[in-house]
Amino acid sequence: MHGDSAPSKKKSKTKLWTVGVFVVIVAVTWWRPIYPAEQALHHSLTVLGVVALILVNRARPLPYASFLAILIFLAIHSVAARWIYSFVPYDDWTDGLFGFRVNDLFGWQRNNFDRLVHLSYGLCFGPVLYRALKPRLGKWAAFAAVDIVLSTSALYELFEWAIAMSLAPGDAEAYNGQQGDMWDAHKDMALATLGAIVGVAVLSRGSRALNRTTGTTDSGG
Repeated sequence: MHGDSAPSKKKSKTKLWTVGVFVVIVAVTWWRPIYPAEQALHHSLTVLGVVALILVNRARPLPYASFLAILIFLAIHSVAARWIYSFVPYDDWTDGLFGFRVNDLFGWQRNNFDRLVHLSYGLCFGPVLYRALKPRLGKWAAFAAVDIVLSTSALYELFEWAIAMSLAPGDAEAYNGQQGDMWDAHKDMALATLGAIVGVAVLSRGSRALNRTTGTTDSGG
């Protein structure tokens, strides 16, 4: 029993430090906020996500990889929320660091940071769900993980639509970041689903390769 407590305490400390880094990132995004009301509205989901993560981790400690993946997604979301998604200055960042602008490179006409966030949702949460569901669902865990990402993405788009309907037109556009694209919701769901497929496939193949090397059975942990 004592042999198990030391690794458990070490993992808990590592998770605590990770949460601390996440809190610092969020705090930095709130330095002299540009759109405080809209940013706060976006962060209502951040708060719910962090609370849910802590409660789930207390009830059933998550593998550190899953814990980290969730906080990485929330950190990316927090960065996007500072500029209400539509105005994240990634072109200025890449221009200053590398001498090129991403939009010019790919011929984009809109700010696509919101696409990155939806893609990262699938990339981060797909493997988390697959790892959690694998012991119970076996070979169906991959399908279930992708399906949950797609379903929750659709629910979020419905939630976003409901919020937008309750706001003035200008505020609605500022919140949902559609940027004039009538297919915005469809593209966001498609990218989240693609991210989940890629994330689950990479984790599944990696687990099988590791199991072949070690001679163990894939349990999804």
